Amino acid sequence: MHELSVTESLLNLALSHANQANATKVTAINIVVGRLSSIVDDSVQFYWDFVAEDSICAGAKLNFDRRPAVLHCADCSTDYTIEHDLTPCPKCGGMRTTIISGEEFFLDSIEIEKEAEKIS
Repeated sequence: MHELSVTESLLNLALSHANQANATKVTAINIVVGRLSSIVDDSVQFYWDFVAEDSICAGAKLNFDRRPAVLHCADCSTDYTIEHDLTPCPKCGGMRTTIISGEEFFLDSIEIEKEAEKIS
């Protein structure tokens, strides 16, 4: 259920930036989601359709850029990528790891439409 509050935050960010750019419509929202984040794309999309209704973001396409998780092994200094669960270092089997990336969740960019400016 935390996707609802996350989606509302995305909407508020998108609306703020769209208003600053004098947008008439937001056509796409580009979101970065780390592999280890607990964000579920389908849930965000479901809530988006609800919370964006009656705003200039209504109907905007959500584009999810899933980023891999990268860990650093403290034992052998190897950086490695994991697909799903946290795993030991593939080089030395060490378990002393630090997450370098993969927990991200942020609004990367928005795509907008603007009215053509009239020149007198």
